[in-house]
Amino acid sequence: QVQLAESGGGSMQAGGSLRLACAASGLSTDRTHCLTWVRQVPGLEREGVATLSTDGGPTFYADSVKGRFTISQFVDNDKRTFFLQMNNLKPEDSAMYYCATYERSRHPCYEGLTNPEYFHTWGQGTQVTVSS
Repeated sequence: QVQLAESGGGSMQAGGSLRLACAASGLSTDRTHCLTWVRQVPGLEREGVATLSTDGGPTFYADSVKGRFTISQFVDNDKRTFFLQMNNLKPEDSAMYYCATYERSRHPCYEGLTNPEYFHTWGQGTQVTVSS
């Protein structure tokens, strides 16, 4: 069973940086997964911000974060941790941030940025608040 757990959220002034982490367990090693960071503000649609595939394929970003956010992964034996480095934060980046995943055999990873319904597993979320 796949489990995801986010950490690293907090409050920051505009222009600052935060790094979010997503600890992933249960990902099968014989299948490639798409891992995506998705954010949501109450009352608004979920927005995929960054995605990668576990086989080290290309990364993709939403236009709203391109050049400021970087997604990466660290693999240590059977443990995977996914990161979202967020630089030059803006007040509009304030949201609950989730990591989510699906198998890449179902859909290309970049499609997950605009189709949150693709994801079968979500973490509990971590709040990011950016003040002006």
